[in-house]
Amino acid sequence: MTDEERVARAVELFRSGCNCAQAVVAAFADRYGYTLDQAKQMSVAFGGGIGRMRLTCGAACGLFMLAGMETTDPATEPKTGKQATYDVVQQLAEEFRARNGSLTCAELLGLARGIDPQTGQPVVRRPKKPCAQIVEEAARIWVERLQAMDDEAGAE
Repeated sequence: MTDEERVARAVELFRSGCNCAQAVVAAFADRYGYTLDQAKQMSVAFGGGIGRMRLTCGAACGLFMLAGMETTDPATEPKTGKQATYDVVQQLAEEFRARNGSLTCAELLGLARGIDPQTGQPVVRRPKKPCAQIVEEAARIWVERLQAMDDEAGAE
């Protein structure tokens, strides 16, 4: 699958019913040895800003999950692997924020309060950018990161 096909796949998955986190993770699942169903299952809780609490954007969370899959080697000393992943996540977070204006779901959706305390449902959204575009942007950020890593490896 080409990089552009993966980006398009993320948007397609989102539009077909996956939440934002699932769409981003599932578009790259095969690269990390996971099935589509496994990817959806492991990322489902992060949709809607983590459990629909409108906190950290689910597309960003999916991006961060991919960083962990790419940078953490279970065979290495755990602290080293964690730090490498944390460094990558912080870089990805800055890029996501620069492109989308925020990491917070509620802010991205233009919500003042997130969840209506009486109904438990999200309040009416006024998105600054449609979620499908944010999913696309997260997948594109990951593709660009992978391309940069390939370029670095080729230069060595």
